[in-house]
Amino acid sequence: MYTPALVGWLLVLYFLYKYILYPAFFSPLSKIPNAHWSSPISPLWILWKRYACAENAAIHAAHVKYGSIVRVGPNDISVNCVDEGIKTIGGFEKPDWYRNAFTNFGVINMFSMKESKPHSAQRRLVSNSYSKSTLQSSPELHHISETLLFGRYLPLLDSLAVSKSSVEVHELNFATTMDFINAYIFGLSNGSNFLQDVNTRKHLLHSYQCRRAYQFFPQEIPQIKNFFDQLRIKLVPTWVEAATSEFEAFCEKMCNAAATTLRTVSLTPENTPTVYRNLSTPLVPKSSPSAPPGPDPSLLVASELLDHIAAGHETSGVTLTYCMWSLSQRPSLQAALRHELLTLAPPIVFPSDTSLPSLPSPRTIDALPLLDAVLMETLRRYSAIPGPQPRETPSAPTSLAGSPPLPAGVRVSAQAYSLHRNADVFPSPEEWKPERWIEAAKEQREEMNRWFWAFGSGGRVCVGKHFAMQGTQSSPPGPSTYGSIKNISQDPEN
Repeated sequence: MYTPALVGWLLVLYFLYKYILYPAFFSPLSKIPNAHWSSPISPLWILWKRYACAENAAIHAAHVKYGSIVRVGPNDISVNCVDEGIKTIGGFEKPDWYRNAFTNFGVINMFSMKESKPHSAQRRLVSNSYSKSTLQSSPELHHISETLLFGRYLPLLDSLAVSKSSVEVHELNFATTMDFINAYIFGLSNGSNFLQDVNTRKHLLHSYQCRRAYQFFPQEIPQIKNFFDQLRIKLVPTWVEAATSEFEAFCEKMCNAAATTLRTVSLTPENTPTVYRNLSTPLVPKSSPSAPPGPDPSLLVASELLDHIAAGHETSGVTLTYCMWSLSQRPSLQAALRHELLTLAPPIVFPSDTSLPSLPSPRTIDALPLLDAVLMETLRRYSAIPGPQPRETPSAPTSLAGSPPLPAGVRVSAQAYSLHRNADVFPSPEEWKPERWIEAAKEQREEMNRWFWAFGSGGRVCVGKHFAMQGTQSSPPGPSTYGSIKNISQDPEN
């Protein structure tokens, strides 16, 4: 007969085995080096690092100490290798981590989709708008680039030079990339004008950026957040939700304007809502009497396009800022880049020698070796998305980086921050050295490309990577040919 004391001891032994002995000594993950002594039995260490925005450096330090695979939590590992690393996890499904933080209007989009099949179907609808061949041959994007560069960006730099004023480059770069992505999606007349409308720029960029500190709660501890919500204790303040709604309204307004343009206006290339036109009909599922009611069709489109806006402006804006800061530290390299850019035909100069200035073809700009090296090295050293991109192990046991076969449902991540600091592939990895991409032998360049992970890899590789590259290629020529870049801060992290 079981006495209460015996039942109590059995429960103690059960919990001792399940939550301490098994994860620490018997789980397949127990053979993986621990990033912290508590990693096998508690997620608190890695949760604190994530909350404190210190995760990237902490995980990288663990990889440097223990090798290509480390355990950061009871069911959470990080890999830092290509073979049995990013090449393998690129085919894994996404966890709810993405859905909890990257859903817009309450509607799933391609980036936040958990399952691969619906993601692949939606990706086929989106990818053609952002393919390299489409972008390089697009008259719409070419006209947009000319208008933004010669009509907004360079005149702004000229006015600053005439008045001998400095400028907060990071905000300016966000304005540039926001106008660029919105013009391509919705058409120039329907998009934003952050370069010239300073008040709107500051307000909406603040609405977008002020929410970042609170992403931790829905991403990492959604159950705890929901529990406190039930108690009417808000871990995420209501003003964060208001800021989100305001930015969603900003996107929805452009969607509505693009829809009106398609119905009523004879389109010019620069005012064509290219991406909206290509997605607005295919993204809406065909109605069926037997199908359960789905989300508002217009919100399916808006959710997808808001994700393009967020990713398209933020990552490229960060890249441009680090690019300009790095060039400001090396005047001789900046001069060499200016010399290369001035070989373009027609040259990118301001004021222009003609009343209708034009840009060289995107293919010509793409072929410039030093410009390519500068951008590749900036993306390597200062990746716009440097942190972990989690996936879940599949039902079939899978080995990673020499580990034992791992059970299903293990959170596994890799991060560009560590992949790009492999000293065997990128000697002196903390140095910003564009020359490495030019001087590398063919085999070395191929190995560098294998470890380059600024845009992810596999079936979930960034769909907008070619747009990002073409946009950043078009932006550095502006200040680099117009004048020299100087900085007043010695710390790029600030």
